[in-house]
Amino acid sequence: MLLQDKIAIVYGAGGSIGSAVARTFAAEGAMVYLAGRTRGPLERVAKEIADVGGSASETVLDVFDEEAVTEHAATVVREAGRLDVSINLIRVPGLQGVPLVDMALEDVTSLVHDQLRANFITARAAAKHMVKQGSGVILALNSGSAVCSPMMGATGPADAAVDGLIRNLAAELGPAGVRAAGIWTAGLPETITREKLAEHGAVVDEEGLQGILANLDQMRMTKKSPRLSEVAGTAAFLASDWGGAVTGAFVNASSGMYTH
Repeated sequence: MLLQDKIAIVYGAGGSIGSAVARTFAAEGAMVYLAGRTRGPLERVAKEIADVGGSASETVLDVFDEEAVTEHAATVVREAGRLDVSINLIRVPGLQGVPLVDMALEDVTSLVHDQLRANFITARAAAKHMVKQGSGVILALNSGSAVCSPMMGATGPADAAVDGLIRNLAAELGPAGVRAAGIWTAGLPETITREKLAEHGAVVDEEGLQGILANLDQMRMTKKSPRLSEVAGTAAFLASDWGGAVTGAFVNASSGMYTH
């Protein structure tokens, strides 16, 4: 198993990507601490993991609450003795489909602020313990829009902020034996619903949704969008000792949507 006896915190574990990563981590042998804002989804994921013999516990937690996140990480270390992996998979919605020059200042800066703040708070909480123990992995995920993704609103600048955070953390924490890395992925079919699109300002019917999914497939080198299981598997590899040479970088898990 890739993560046998590893201790991992998954933030946003009740969401589509978060739950897939949590289940994969558990299947690979990790003890998974599920964190998120809503109890119901966390309990469902914990039960799914327990039903197949895995180990997980859940905590209702707001990643924007510095004190709560810091205390939660300390509690995990007190209970488990260490913290090996921290991955932030929370979803911060933002306005899309509008040219940047037509957006209000707040629509741009608020997303950059929130995405950077959430990742910094969770990364810092983990890093304090990982530096002391001389090992650990901090992971993040975004859409890769910093490469250039027109009409994605503030997603590009927000992703760029997280990219920069991870790379600088990797440089600072590397001498202490701690890695920091990330995953670029976007447009996972299992995560796209009409309701979620509406949160970004796009109102579509079922035919429109299917058209969006078909168009996403055509944007890939493989002509097929990545699946949750593939992204979760990538996260497990990066979190494991097999990914020990990867730090300060983002793995492109977009099925070739981005080429650099």
